[in-house]
Amino acid sequence: MLQISDLTLHYGQSQILNGVSLEAHVGQVTCVMGTNGVGKTSLLKAISGVHPRSGGHYLLDGEPIARPPAYALAAKGVGYVPQGRDIFPLLTVAENLETGFACLPRGERRVPGEIYDLFPVLKDMSHRRGGDLSGGQQQQLSIARALVTRPKLLLLDEPTEGIQPNIIQQIGRVISHLRSEGTMAIVLVEQYFEFAHALADRFVVLKRGAVVKSGDKTTLSKDELRAAVSV
Repeated sequence: MLQISDLTLHYGQSQILNGVSLEAHVGQVTCVMGTNGVGKTSLLKAISGVHPRSGGHYLLDGEPIARPPAYALAAKGVGYVPQGRDIFPLLTVAENLETGFACLPRGERRVPGEIYDLFPVLKDMSHRRGGDLSGGQQQQLSIARALVTRPKLLLLDEPTEGIQPNIIQQIGRVISHLRSEGTMAIVLVEQYFEFAHALADRFVVLKRGAVVKSGDKTTLSKDELRAAVSV
């Protein structure tokens, strides 16, 4: 579903990503790991179109991708759950979900019932303002909003950050369910090692904006991977 090679990204004169390559396959979770400041979030911003990449090759479902804006990539099937959630605090839960309609054809602008099956609390709180939800509930809302767009590629940036353990477990079950459906590829940026290792099929480890180790779970031992992501 996703194939990028030699991707570079700059913020002004600073080069943040240096020749990053990775693949993400339908029905799999590809986990991007590394310490703080190595470029994980910047990589997802480049893939989602939030920040234009400086160079490199990008294929989405076999289609070469130039440098379209984020809304154009969303219409092509890229769903992005940013770090910090970025929900609209003054809109209701239902209205936050409906913001995902913008990249859908008019005939598909509805919230699938499956989303409320995955996140029952959102149905119960559909008329509450997003800013009144707990951090864990806001994270569920952010993931659900991305799913409203019917993504072929789902990008998740630190979905467990600052979340209580029971919600972390639920989010893990949701990711496992989405993978098992076999309709999308998932790229997960995550620092919670045990959570990431349990879910991922493939790993990409970044250090100073470059890939220092990559492979699938059958070829990378847990100890080898833990050592690669240590400071």
